[in-house]
Amino acid sequence: MRKFSLDSLTAGVYSAFPEAERRPVIGITANHSDIDVSVRDAYHKQVVAAGGVPVIIPPVTDAGVIINTLENIDGIILSGGGDYNPLWCGEEPSPLLHSINGVRDSAELLLTRLAFNRNIPMLGICRGMQTLAMALGGHVAQDLTEAKGHENDKETQDKVKHSQDAERTEPTHSVAIPEGSTLYNIYKGEAVDGALTLWVNSFHHQAVDDTGRDFRATAFSSDGFIEAMESNGRKSVMGVQWHPEWLGEDGLPVFRWLVEEAGTFRRAKEVHSRVITLDTHCDTPMFFHQGVDFTKRDPRILVDLHKMTDGRQDATIMVSYLPQPPGSLDGKAVNGGKSFRDMVHFNVESPKDYADFIFDEIGKIVASKPEYVAFARNGDDILRNKQAGKKSIMLGIENGLAIEHDLNNIRHFAERGVVYITLCHNGDNLICDSARTVNTHGGVSAFGAEVIAEMNRLGIMVDLSHGGEKSFYDALEISVAPVVCSHSNCRSLCEHPRNLTDGQLRALAKRGGVAHTTFYHGFLKPAGTVLDCSENRLTEADILDGIAHLEHSIAVMGIDHVGIGTDFDGDGGVPGMADSSEAINFTMHLLRKRYSEDDIRKIWGGNWLRVMKEVQSKRKDI
Repeated sequence: MRKFSLDSLTAGVYSAFPEAERRPVIGITANHSDIDVSVRDAYHKQVVAAGGVPVIIPPVTDAGVIINTLENIDGIILSGGGDYNPLWCGEEPSPLLHSINGVRDSAELLLTRLAFNRNIPMLGICRGMQTLAMALGGHVAQDLTEAKGHENDKETQDKVKHSQDAERTEPTHSVAIPEGSTLYNIYKGEAVDGALTLWVNSFHHQAVDDTGRDFRATAFSSDGFIEAMESNGRKSVMGVQWHPEWLGEDGLPVFRWLVEEAGTFRRAKEVHSRVITLDTHCDTPMFFHQGVDFTKRDPRILVDLHKMTDGRQDATIMVSYLPQPPGSLDGKAVNGGKSFRDMVHFNVESPKDYADFIFDEIGKIVASKPEYVAFARNGDDILRNKQAGKKSIMLGIENGLAIEHDLNNIRHFAERGVVYITLCHNGDNLICDSARTVNTHGGVSAFGAEVIAEMNRLGIMVDLSHGGEKSFYDALEISVAPVVCSHSNCRSLCEHPRNLTDGQLRALAKRGGVAHTTFYHGFLKPAGTVLDCSENRLTEADILDGIAHLEHSIAVMGIDHVGIGTDFDGDGGVPGMADSSEAINFTMHLLRKRYSEDDIRKIWGGNWLRVMKEVQSKRKDI
């Protein structure tokens, strides 16, 4: 019998501790009509049945409200409803357009784009799938008969009736789902001979006819229309054209998927709040000559204050990259060719002065937003900055060319706060032979041995990324402190001279060093060797290839000797780990693979900071 006693209900809540388990919070976008903001009850019932906590997101365009909403939810359902105003995609209204809902349009489009940038799991339903396309570079046909590739004739129009008047709980047509998609994996228990057919309801007259670059189609009706799509970047974002909220147990799996992904996202946020996330190699200063703005979400660069915030990334090591004239050991012109001065974008004569110029420019970034970004010289600085709500920038040098032929310059860079120097780049220099060597020195030169000794003395990490194999082993023997590879992958997975052999990985670990996985596609997957048979095309590397290299390094070296050095803005960046905003997406993939928080702490910078502390502890007074 039902009881009307609030005291007994309250006592029941407090009879155990904690009062309730943590559940993912799922925001559901609301419809707007006259003076009402509402959501069909089927949405929240499915969220509850899937184990989530539903909340309603009203159609508000205030950026502060949207951003604070996104900070406090773990997943989003973009609900169904009326048509979009076609002006949002630069089109005039078709005579076949139905009623639009201008109150929802801008609010949901902005919400979706910001949520996507923050890697928040999303499920778009009917209009919600069209929201994903409208917000993220796709296209929605104003009516099915106007969709791209659709022949506007009676025979084709009558093949499937997409706008049904049947009960919402009644399936009315089928969709085919290709193997390998998220939907296929959700429903694969119902596949027959590798083919998967679902029976769905249908209440729409519009269709996504171009998913855009961020998505791929993953379900089709028998007349060829796109019925579902999902992220191309291994993000937890999916859209379906039907209404699974009305299909009971048959529709529940997609809500369970969303709640599970939202739970993973929530755990990733919690991990990022507790651990230091450090990317040990980014080349953003290469774009300074374009006038980029680190304080804005600048599309020309992969690392800026907004992207680091979106990805919940704490710190990055920005390097001053020094290009090197072919055949030159010191930056001077060879045989009438270009000199170092000819290869840089600023009026700076010497390599050392150029590095200083870049560091001065980075200083301007820090000075522009001192309440949100600061320099760091060690792990303690990063931790203090994190606790103060600031992002950290460390300084590095890519190419020992900056030392010129003067050991005093190493002291100068140590005093500036440089934490590592990559001994060479894509060419032999005065210090050592590179991975693309012409065997100038047969490894590390005599001057290079002095450089390494001085770097040891002054507490600067020796970085062997780009070094030739003989240079690598020479440096290991010369250095009295552990050495690092700030951005190098595994040669056994991708044959490239820049990648490390298993023997190098083992030797590096034995001497206490670390090797950090990078996301340059050419170091992840041999070009043009992997065929995606489902689409008959060559596939590009993505985040899972980076994880494969990381896991191979762990298998060879152990969890204490790995990390992440993306090479963002130095041609690094692949789908799923395309810029700093997707750092948390990487963590989500690690959580799915059952890595512990302690493991993730080590991968995301803990190992590097341990080695840095050891190197810096050997520093003599400077």
